[in-house]
Amino acid sequence: MDLSTNYLGLKLRSPLVPSAAAPLSDDIANIKLMEDSGAPAIVLYSLFEEQLRLERHELHHHLTHGTESFPEALTYFPEPADFNLGPEQYLKHIAKAKAAVDIPIIASLNGSTLGGWTDYALKIQQAGADALELNIYSIPTGLETTAEEIENEYVQIVKAVKSAITIPVAVKLSPFFTNFANVAKRLVDVGADGLVLFNRFYQPDIDLEALEVTPNVLFSTPMAMRLPLRWVAILHGRVKCSIAATSGIHRAADVVKMLMVGADVTELCSVLMRHGIKQISVIEHELSAWLEKHEYESVKQLKGSLSQKNCEDPSAYERAQYMRAISTYPFPVGKS
Repeated sequence: MDLSTNYLGLKLRSPLVPSAAAPLSDDIANIKLMEDSGAPAIVLYSLFEEQLRLERHELHHHLTHGTESFPEALTYFPEPADFNLGPEQYLKHIAKAKAAVDIPIIASLNGSTLGGWTDYALKIQQAGADALELNIYSIPTGLETTAEEIENEYVQIVKAVKSAITIPVAVKLSPFFTNFANVAKRLVDVGADGLVLFNRFYQPDIDLEALEVTPNVLFSTPMAMRLPLRWVAILHGRVKCSIAATSGIHRAADVVKMLMVGADVTELCSVLMRHGIKQISVIEHELSAWLEKHEYESVKQLKGSLSQKNCEDPSAYERAQYMRAISTYPFPVGKS
């Protein structure tokens, strides 16, 4: 069975890519186990814009602290901008991962604003990353901020990163845009090599005993895949870039659905956190079995077969068809 697929110009042995949140990918032993379990590539945990800002601030403080006492000291050190200001550990981790395995290593940057952190992409490329996943994670709250301003900032971030590096760049996005299809097109037009659909925003909770807001991390469930499934289907064949599906992919059946609507790869995270890294090989075995049972010879043959452009009823993706769904639901007789 041919499970191979192409993503970001990389030929991969299967579409099952671990999108490994820490602590899964912060250990080289785990990265090796992912490769041994069949991972065709690995998306590393994200380096955050805030980490880069903090390190820049701290270094600037240490370089300038006390220099007012010795005028000559002001010219003794180079300007802070001449130093490597980004977290060195992440760059070293990329290099170690590349040395440890033979599969592509995709680094991840998580940010929300246009700024110096985008320059760090070049350091990631120089460390040996095969591609970069640009995770733009932003929840706009300004009452005066317009949709156009938000979208333009996303475009400028991608443009800045693409101008700095030559390795492929995939953009991981939120679905919360007035016209997501237009945003996707604009990002591809300025150079995005791939789109990753979608970000999962971690929502806070309230501790009723402590009376305070608390962070809350919940693993995804298969229900979460409905939203990316819909948009992968709509965009397949309409934007000239790779598409990765993420959120709610736990079983081979989920992978099959995403491939059918046009995904090039599926990213696995929650399922590996729940069941362990070796679950990659379990899903791969089940995927091969499904394809063989339904007389497919390859992933390529399956991909996009039920996307919007190949669907008999394209409106099934454009509208929720609420009335049709409700009218056919088998409610128990005699119950309200």
